[in-house]
Amino acid sequence: MTHKIDWDDAYRQPQAPAWNIGAPQPEYAALIKQPDTVRDEVLDAGCGHAELSLALAARGHTVVGIDLSPTAIEAATAAATERGLTSATFAAADITELTGYDDRFSTIFDSGLLHALPDELRENYVRAMYRAAAPGATFYVLAFGAGAFADHEGPGPTQFTEDQIRETVSAAWQVDEIRPATLHANVGEMPGFLLTAHKPR
Repeated sequence: MTHKIDWDDAYRQPQAPAWNIGAPQPEYAALIKQPDTVRDEVLDAGCGHAELSLALAARGHTVVGIDLSPTAIEAATAAATERGLTSATFAAADITELTGYDDRFSTIFDSGLLHALPDELRENYVRAMYRAAAPGATFYVLAFGAGAFADHEGPGPTQFTEDQIRETVSAAWQVDEIRPATLHANVGEMPGFLLTAHKPR
């Protein structure tokens, strides 16, 4: 099973990828300012250029950002150094086969990764995140909803219904809430969902 998109090539292009908006997704930017949303060590899954990781580190959290693209990880590491954010570290790895972090993270953020994975890798991914989660951990998933790309033809990100995203994540996690959300890209805004789940203690 392999990823169908060359993610590293996407980050090597002179123009930033459409999902790289130079800031955390606004849904998460608001969420991380709320009390008790972020606990202990954080995993930013599929971090890309890691604006979410950097925002969390700036708020005093310890964060590990992981992405398949070494180019993105290099850029994220340089940005953390430039901003003096020593509590954010980054690693290039396949998040769908992640090992070496068992029971570690109390908070996990997915900022548009789940919808980018091929169907056959999704269960591996949610189970890998469950392994990496500490007992009682919270998992946040921000993903495209049905109708996000009404005119799109050919392969592209998955557009989930509420039932589909619930079924996907509940293969490993206890789903607590799914609510409508807006995802931002440098080409506009798309409808989606923000799912919250937890790992039982």
